[in-house]
Amino acid sequence: MTNLMETFEKQQIEKLTIKKRIPTFRPGDTLKVTIKITEGDKSRLQAYEGICIARKNNSINSNFTVRKISHGEGVERVFPLFSPSIDKIEIIRKGDVKRAKLYYLRDRTGKRARIADRDRGDEADQYAMLEETPTEDSSSNKIEAVTENKNKIKEQNQETELVEKEFKENVSKETIAQEKPAKETTAEEKKEEAPAEKAEQKTDEQP
Repeated sequence: MTNLMETFEKQQIEKLTIKKRIPTFRPGDTLKVTIKITEGDKSRLQAYEGICIARKNNSINSNFTVRKISHGEGVERVFPLFSPSIDKIEIIRKGDVKRAKLYYLRDRTGKRARIADRDRGDEADQYAMLEETPTEDSSSNKIEAVTENKNKIKEQNQETELVEKEFKENVSKETIAQEKPAKETTAEEKKEEAPAEKAEQKTDEQP
């Protein structure tokens, strides 16, 4: 049962990350999360910038918490990592922290809530943008596409054969029609030549 759940969750994650790039970030990093907001028939994008203070890795149920100070008040928001309402996640600054949960920042303000910067270099994305999903669905779609192409090729071949047959039949009819008047003309010429020959024979017989 666990294997089935794991495979199903992996397939769902691949579907959700086809057109999305998720970078590798850690608690202490300053993130800019762009969210899709729908208001009636219209939709817009809204940015939420803050420090990642916690992260939970639980397959498709993974989430992360971002904290920021708004008008002197601390505001925290929990985002599902694979939520379709998240347009993109950007890392603005990487922090140097030795804890996995930064809940102590709730009691600190001002300079005491600062986090030192750390250059970790260029890190590979946790989930890069995928062009094709290596799932069973994609393989079945590929098989269906191949069969459709084969059927189209067969239909095209059949149409070309029919066209060729019709062309040959028309050519044969035209040749037959051309041969008939030629035969008739030869018969008429023979009829005309016969009395002429008889007249010549008569003239030869006369002294």
